[in-house]
Amino acid sequence: MELNQPADLAARALLGRLLVREEVRLRITEVEAYGGPEDSASHARHGRTARNAPMWGPPGRAYLYFCYGMHWMLNVVTGPEGEASAVLIRSAEVLAGLDRVLDRRKAAKNSPQLCAGPGKVAQALGLDGTFDGHDLLAPGGLELRNGPRPVGILVGPRLGIGFATAEDQVRPWRFADGDSLAVLQRKTLHSL
Repeated sequence: MELNQPADLAARALLGRLLVREEVRLRITEVEAYGGPEDSASHARHGRTARNAPMWGPPGRAYLYFCYGMHWMLNVVTGPEGEASAVLIRSAEVLAGLDRVLDRRKAAKNSPQLCAGPGKVAQALGLDGTFDGHDLLAPGGLELRNGPRPVGILVGPRLGIGFATAEDQVRPWRFADGDSLAVLQRKTLHSL
């Protein structure tokens, strides 16, 4: 898998890949790339800490963090080991295990937006902090697998990073499957 490369390139390569845990199978439809200390939007901007340690590698590990005291967020670690970078899994489509996802999400029915949002993705997979640092490329637990690649890719600025520098706020490091309805704020994206 093409994860040992800069975060923005790895992010594009993650579109269409599958996240599998137990009977649940999700297809990744939207991602955001985050670089190392030079990226003011990244958790690595202040250097290595206990919280962001998984970002420093090796690639293919999970980096989970708790956001707003409410939601776990799943990231895939990318780039060379020792250089912090990760890709936030922002949205996904449910391919299998819908009943389990509905139960975990406490949702009454399926919709294209069921897993549109990083907190929804982690909730659908039943993730928590115990998956932080988990090897996504090894069998068992939570796995990252090959899946159907998107035909068209949309690109635009990352969301929710008002604290970052102006340059990093407009950096086009959010990528989405142009044919998927499981994409957030589509109007802020354009064809790659």
